[in-house]
Amino acid sequence: MEHTKKTVFPDDWEDEERMNFLFSDFKENREVHPSDWDSKVEFWTSLVLQTCRTHGAVSLSLKELNAAFKRNGRLPLGLTTVIQSMARCGKLQRESEFAANVDSGWLSWGVGVLLVKPLKWTFSTLLGSSLVSQDESFVVIELVKEKAADLLEAYRSSAFSGRSLLSFQELSELCSEVCPGESSLCLALLQLQREKRCTVSVHEGEKIVKFSRPGQCRVSPVSDVDVGIYQLQCSENLLGERIKVLGLEADKCREEARMLLRDRKKSQALRCLRGRKRVEKRADNLFAQLETIRGILDRIAQSQTDKLVMQAYQTGVAALRLALKDVTVEGAESLVDQIQELCDVQEDVNQTLAGVATSDENVDELEEELKALMEDADAMTDRLPGVLPEVPHNPLVPPRGTAQGGSSLLASLPDVPTNTFNISDQQLEEELNRLTLRDSDFGQKKRLEPAL
Repeated sequence: MEHTKKTVFPDDWEDEERMNFLFSDFKENREVHPSDWDSKVEFWTSLVLQTCRTHGAVSLSLKELNAAFKRNGRLPLGLTTVIQSMARCGKLQRESEFAANVDSGWLSWGVGVLLVKPLKWTFSTLLGSSLVSQDESFVVIELVKEKAADLLEAYRSSAFSGRSLLSFQELSELCSEVCPGESSLCLALLQLQREKRCTVSVHEGEKIVKFSRPGQCRVSPVSDVDVGIYQLQCSENLLGERIKVLGLEADKCREEARMLLRDRKKSQALRCLRGRKRVEKRADNLFAQLETIRGILDRIAQSQTDKLVMQAYQTGVAALRLALKDVTVEGAESLVDQIQELCDVQEDVNQTLAGVATSDENVDELEEELKALMEDADAMTDRLPGVLPEVPHNPLVPPRGTAQGGSSLLASLPDVPTNTFNISDQQLEEELNRLTLRDSDFGQKKRLEPAL
């Protein structure tokens, strides 16, 4: 555990009486005071996890905890019991045991990082030793899982996400902020290997790492194709660096030629220019090789995309064939006929319930009634012009030269008619009764229509 940040202690850290109790050793038997035992274990467990998370550490040792929790020259006496309790609860695990549980050749790449050799842990387990060594390292399971998730996310969000394989050095530089130490990086990779989301192998003495793709539940083994692509990518990077160096060398030759020309050393400047041409020619050749490698990588990427598309097509065809297994054209036509028949039945039911089915007789009676009303209206219109006075045609302009224009205007108007419309009150009452009887007959017919 690297002490890169200051440890934050709880409020109880300043309480002398409370600290005297917490810094004392545990009783030999928990049953004597179970509440005191549990409260002390809970306090130190919480403080250990908080301290490791603050420092970004995923492993710890008894020596490191003693140094972190030293107070006024005193060391906690019960940290050994706390570590054993956390190990029994599954919160801690020995580094050797943690690495041995990974189904991979971890001995070929991780043994140099581990602080305790697996053989030593095996002997202590067989002999039944419960002592915790000062330098023995334990992995904090909760924190190493968080660190592994952060490591995978950092890779997938980087520019290297398109590469299937990464060297251990490239991964260390990429995740320097997530895993500042080599130990934490190796433990995070071991956790990803346990989760089947990462695999680490050795190729020509170099550790290479392969992560699972987004959407894949587990990583595929490193194949010859992956190794070939990795070698092409390494060659691409090497050629790019050499071309960059040659470009700098060509610029240097050009600047030297300019300085020699200023000093009137034409022959030496000419030699510098010849050297610059040779350097540029080598750079052009390397650039042509670089373009060839990039073309091969592009074709490989395209072939992998085509392979994924073909697999998607095959999956889609199989799913479609399975979905249409019990579907036939005859069955579809039968279903359509049944649907049409049910729609017709529903239409008939709706018409019956709404009472929209009317007979031709009812329509004829309504037309005769409408025709009678129209004839009565025409007859009334014919009688009205005979009883009204004629419309005056004289202009309403008063004659010129008269002083009283209002009297002359009234004198020019026609006389008010005094005759009546030649319709007696008895005739009006008979017409009103006849219209009332027709309206009542029409209302009775409308009420009787739904019952027909």
